[in-house]
Amino acid sequence: MSNPFLKQVFNKDKTFRPKRKFEPGTQRFELHKRAQASLNAGLDLRLAVQLPPGEDLHDWVAVHVVDFFNRVNLIYGTVSDGCSEQSCPVMSGGPKYEYRWQDEHKFRKPTALSAPKYMDLLMDWIEVQINNEDLFPTSVGTPFPKNFLQVVKKILSRLFRVFVHVYIHHFDRIAQMGAEAHVNTCYKHFYYFVREFGLIDTKELEPLKEMTARMCH
Repeated sequence: MSNPFLKQVFNKDKTFRPKRKFEPGTQRFELHKRAQASLNAGLDLRLAVQLPPGEDLHDWVAVHVVDFFNRVNLIYGTVSDGCSEQSCPVMSGGPKYEYRWQDEHKFRKPTALSAPKYMDLLMDWIEVQINNEDLFPTSVGTPFPKNFLQVVKKILSRLFRVFVHVYIHHFDRIAQMGAEAHVNTCYKHFYYFVREFGLIDTKELEPLKEMTARMCH
């Protein structure tokens, strides 16, 4: 990462949201450090995502969901100035895929929105989930809820849509900044993780199927 502009973008605060951090001294923080160490050591990403022996699956998944939220947030933050109501009036991934927003509050029915509006609602929605102690408990010994993996699947499916939109509509911006290798690595890490634990339905992965086949096999 010798590109100074890239360093500034990926190491500073060009995020869409403040980063969610792990409290030092907690089990989750130790797992986060272990996961980061594997990545920094250049370990094969297929191996890096595997559950370490003796660790709890829910803890491992929670650490990665928060990490992926921070990373995807950062990636979208780098292209968000070129993603406007005018350039992206629909949240889509090419002509075949359109994503509609639905939540438990204002948008009870799937609603077509511009990409920036969709992203804003999506990041808010995920932030609420990962900061909810009942869903993502931070105290050691507090059990995860029974529907934890269900919630996680929904979060990761929606985060995947950010990759779809960025790759299909804003990749020229990523390439222009010299960030292609970094974004590709983030994507591969995400892809291997969701495949390892079956956290996204195959049909959700369709829009990037050809690119993924070239990149991850």
